[in-house]
Amino acid sequence: MKAVVWHDVGNVSVDSVPDPEIKHPADAVVRITTSAICGTDLHFVRGTMPGMRPGTILGHEAVGVVEEVGPQVRNFNVGDRVVIPSTIGCGSCAYCRAGYYAQCDNANPNGRDAGTAFYGGPRQTGPFDGLQAEFARVPYAHTNLVPIPPGVSDEQAIMVSDIFPTAWFGARLAEITNGDVVAIFGAGPVGQLAALSARMQGAGRVLIVDGNADRLETARLQNAETIDFNSEHPVESVKEMTGGIGADRVIDAVGVDAQMPKSGPAAAEAGQMVGQFGDEQEKTAPRIAPRDGLWEPGDAPSLALRWATEAVAKAGTIGIIGVYPPQHESFPIGQAMNENLTLKMGNCNHRAYVPGLLSKIAGGRADPATVWSQQKTIPTAIEAYERFDKRVPGWTKVTLDVA
Repeated sequence: MKAVVWHDVGNVSVDSVPDPEIKHPADAVVRITTSAICGTDLHFVRGTMPGMRPGTILGHEAVGVVEEVGPQVRNFNVGDRVVIPSTIGCGSCAYCRAGYYAQCDNANPNGRDAGTAFYGGPRQTGPFDGLQAEFARVPYAHTNLVPIPPGVSDEQAIMVSDIFPTAWFGARLAEITNGDVVAIFGAGPVGQLAALSARMQGAGRVLIVDGNADRLETARLQNAETIDFNSEHPVESVKEMTGGIGADRVIDAVGVDAQMPKSGPAAAEAGQMVGQFGDEQEKTAPRIAPRDGLWEPGDAPSLALRWATEAVAKAGTIGIIGVYPPQHESFPIGQAMNENLTLKMGNCNHRAYVPGLLSKIAGGRADPATVWSQQKTIPTAIEAYERFDKRVPGWTKVTLDVA
């Protein structure tokens, strides 16, 4: 079969690889009909999430059709349309039964203390081959497959594999209540759906910060109040828009690949921290391989965290869903403590949210496909990676049509 394969930092390709097989009685094999490229995949190519094993199939978002099931999979049949949640849980341990699927005791073969298991990730996450392929093996399939309700399209369902649950989780972490002013840092696909999730969870106003004009325009289409950090200082703007108080809740949907402003008042301030940001980048991404403007890691790894801490009101809450690798250690903890901030973060427990979000889509209460902007096939996946990496206008979210 064809699949997108990681070989090294800055080196991915579409290869022919062996078809997956049932390895355990609780496995299933799914024929992928639609997959997607996520910003997390770019971390692996840029080098800001180290530990990848050469030969690993990338991708952790997919919908498809069940092709084969093991004897312990009692709740699915061949031919069922399914979503594959990005993180992997066994469904039986105490963490899964409490809804913390991302901290399953059994799914990660590196042991219960290894943390989240997910598809297409580094060694510490399994590793499990990913979902940017024609077929995929799904472990603990009785838990890690979710049926797609009638009337829900592949384009809608693929958003529920990862980015819509992650955005919903970020809003939950931020503890949004009715009428809150919510500031979201990052207007990529997760940030866009975080804005939708914040509205659905009761936010009175949603402010969204980014430096990409195309993504800010997309955010305005759902009536988010946009702030361009290349023309204004985002913290000062949030304070001005909230009567000097700050946002009640903040969501960091950027992570370690945050970029310095290129112009405006925020650029001058960030420029004073170039040395510190350089040290952070060297520690976070010890191996990088940029070329021709591609695979450039973010040059301000802690900037989104710093802005989030400064923009939130005293005694406010920050929900962190942007990806930070274990070696990232920079955070303004002193300011957070002295302002009585609540910090909540982590990898999304996808399986806890996927069924409910599918029901909302089927009932017409949400349409996450509004952030979907490009569709490519597996043979053109590398072109899609490059355009997504460069944040080319119109490339907010890229799906891969495999069928």
